[in-house]
Amino acid sequence: MSEQRFFPELETNRLKLRNVNDADTEFIFKLFSNEKICEFLYDEEIFTKKEDAIEFIKWNENPEEKGYNRWIIEKKDSNEKIGTCGFHLWDRTNNIAELGYDLWYEFWGYGYMKEALIAAIESGFSNMKLNRINAYVALENKKSSNTLESLGFKNEGIYRDKHLFRGKYYDHFSYSLLKKDWN
Repeated sequence: MSEQRFFPELETNRLKLRNVNDADTEFIFKLFSNEKICEFLYDEEIFTKKEDAIEFIKWNENPEEKGYNRWIIEKKDSNEKIGTCGFHLWDRTNNIAELGYDLWYEFWGYGYMKEALIAAIESGFSNMKLNRINAYVALENKKSSNTLESLGFKNEGIYRDKHLFRGKYYDHFSYSLLKKDWN
């Protein structure tokens, strides 16, 4: 019998999700050095050098040991890398984790992120035994709010001054999805 994996590779109709590795350095750099992608990411400075991407990958390696991950989202038909998603801040006592995600802008509006997040959420509830998934969205990030709401996340209000970024505090919407509300 194989051991329980918290962050297995996942597959959807159009996508594969696999944990980030060294071969993803170029893509991670491209993603997180892009102003359009990072517009609402107030928890991290925009990447300016390849080392930033290498650090990101190192941080997310060995997810089974560390208890957090980042999946690379790839299109099945072309193996093209289009984004990332994953869980962090896993509270194993209360079965809560935070979901994060980002998608290369050329793929916005095609349902890819929703498709990837459905797989990630299913995995979180079944493999991590989560009861609650949190997500935080910058107030101006309407696309992200719409995606979460379409998945059944509830907007619980505003988390005031969540991130200090470049000398300014930013409020975020606090979203949650409970296992009992997921169908």
